Amino acid sequence: MSEAPKPKSAPNSIVKAESALQLALAIPAGCFTGLLIGYLLDRHFHAHWMTMTGLFLGAAGGFIQVFTSAARMIKRGDD
Repeated sequence: MSEAPKPKSAPNSIVKAESALQLALAIPAGCFTGLLIGYLLDRHFHAHWMTMTGLFLGAAGGFIQVFTSAARMIKRGDD
């Protein structure tokens, strides 16, 4: 007789939800951090291009975080 599938454990579901939340917040957090650092550098050095550069670098960092986390999840076999 075949066994019934085991129900997913609660801690495993919580870990998966945390991973999804991390992916959802990585890009906005990177953008905000880059924007803030760029703005502070703009004010310190009186250059008006550092805010946008910080924003783009923060967005790039967020995308890198999303791609590496997603690749790690796929490698582990998470759904």
